[in-house]
Formats: sequence, structure tokens, C-alpha cells
Amino acid sequence: MDPTKAKPPFLVRLATFIRFSHTVFALPFGLIAMLAAGGGRVSVAVFGWILICMVASRTLAMCFNRLMDWDIDKLNPRTEGRHRLVAKPHAWLVLLLSTLLAVFAAARLNPLCLALSPLMLLILCFYSLTKRFTPFSHLFLGIALAVAPVGAWVAVRGTLLELPPLLLGAAVLCWTFGFDLIYSTLDVDFDRAQRLFSFPSKYGIPAALRLARVLHLAAAALFWAFGRSAHLGTAYNAACLLTFGALFREHQLAKTLLPERINQAFFQINAFVSIALLAGTLVEYRVWELLQIAAAPRGN
Repeated sequence: MDPTKAKPPFLVRLATFIRFSHTVFALPFGLIAMLAAGGGRVSVAVFGWILICMVASRTLAMCFNRLMDWDIDKLNPRTEGRHRLVAKPHAWLVLLLSTLLAVFAAARLNPLCLALSPLMLLILCFYSLTKRFTPFSHLFLGIALAVAPVGAWVAVRGTLLELPPLLLGAAVLCWTFGFDLIYSTLDVDFDRAQRLFSFPSKYGIPAALRLARVLHLAAAALFWAFGRSAHLGTAYNAACLLTFGALFREHQLAKTLLPERINQAFFQINAFVSIALLAGTLVEYRVWELLQIAAAPRGN
């Protein structure tokens, strides 16, 4: 960072520190689950607390990840500037405040959400430790992102024992596991030098890309199965077809092994996947009509 230039505002630096733009990966699936659980209709309060809980949960998870990897990130050319964005005491403070906010939001939703909040915190934070002892750290990232749709379903329905959230959670797990395998190919040499665990550094890049293809085929099938179980129709199925095409393109880019292509595959294509499926769900429930009804003036 150029010392002659003024620092951006703290919130801008914090958003970069926690990669706030990557909220586009998990948040749409939480909203999809919320809409499906409520049949397209949820109260403003439930929607608001779900949104607060999801943003706070992701913030605490990313702060924990950055704090645990603080010294490691300094050594990696791809991440060496992260520690300059936010001072470590400030990161700890944001972690504490976002944790309290996530638990408070869960409590405002229903008793089951509150009861499950310690498990949520454990899952979200545990991923950051896994690269120290298992090459399947990518699996744990998938589990962490799968919390979003499952948690949103529980927030609306007050139960976990239904098929649709489990299918959507499994789809998100496979999808995330797959794209993180692709992204981690960028750090193979660094991981080996630092004796960190990742699937590509242990089993090689070709094996990682093969496993990612299998996982994304499974994810595509599970996204479709979720739509069937949640009684979604043509618009959602069309979004599933677009998703399959996007994932196919992702693997075309990944096999080039070019960093700029892998970065494109990681962010742009996976953002498209989540947004396309959310758009298909919004069309299914004609959400724009519900918004018009809610905004219409009421007669005496």
C-alpha cells in the first residue's frame, strides 16, 4: 500500500478484508431456501433477521479465518497484503461483535435457530483450522456454506427434518467443494513449501480437477432434485440448465491452469450459478407481484 495515499475508510477496508463481494456465493442459497420454505411468502421480520444472521455469520467466519491465517497470509504473494487492511485488534473486535449479532439474530428467529447457533459457530470457524491437518479442507468449506440454506429453512419452518433443505445443502456442499478444489490449484507450490494441507498439493492438480468435475456433476443433479422436492417448476429448471452450462465452462477455464482464467472461473462463474438459481426461484414465486401487492395503497 502506497504510504503517500490516504487510506480508504475503515468499512471499505473491512469489506475487502473479509471479501464481502464473495457473499454472493452463500447468500442467494439462503434466500432460495427461505422462499421455498415459506412458499414464496415470508414476513419482513423473518427476512430481515435471516439477512442479518447470514451477513454477521459470514463476517465472523471470515474474520476468524484471517486471524488464524494472519502469519501464513503474509508469506503468500497472493495474500500478503491482507494484514495491512485491518489491524489485528480491530479484526478481533469485529469478530466478537459479529458473533454476538449472529446469535442475537438467531434468537429473534425461533428457539431451534438459537439452539443450533453454537453448532453453526463451530462449523463456520472449524474450516479455518482444517488446512493444518487434512487435505480435505475444501470439504469443510462446503459444509460451512451449506449452513446458509439449511439455516434459512429452519428459520422459516422451525424444523430441520425435511428433504428440500438437506438436498439444497448437499448441492451447495458439492458445488463449493468443487470450486474450492479448482481455486486451490493456485496455491499448490506455496502449500507444499509451508507444509499446509490441500487436495491438489497432496494428490496433484489433475486429480483435483477430476474430483471437482465429479462434485459439480453431483451438485447439478442435487440442485435439480431440490427443485423437484420443493415443487419448483419451469423457471427454476431453466436456471438449473444455465447452471450446468456455467459449470461446464468453469472446467474448461480451469484446465488451462492459467491464474487469470482460474480467478474468472472462481468468482464470475460461481457468482452466476448462485444468482441464476435465485433468479429462477424468484420467477417461480412471482416475487415482483408480491412486492407490488405489498406496496399498493389499501382502501378504507
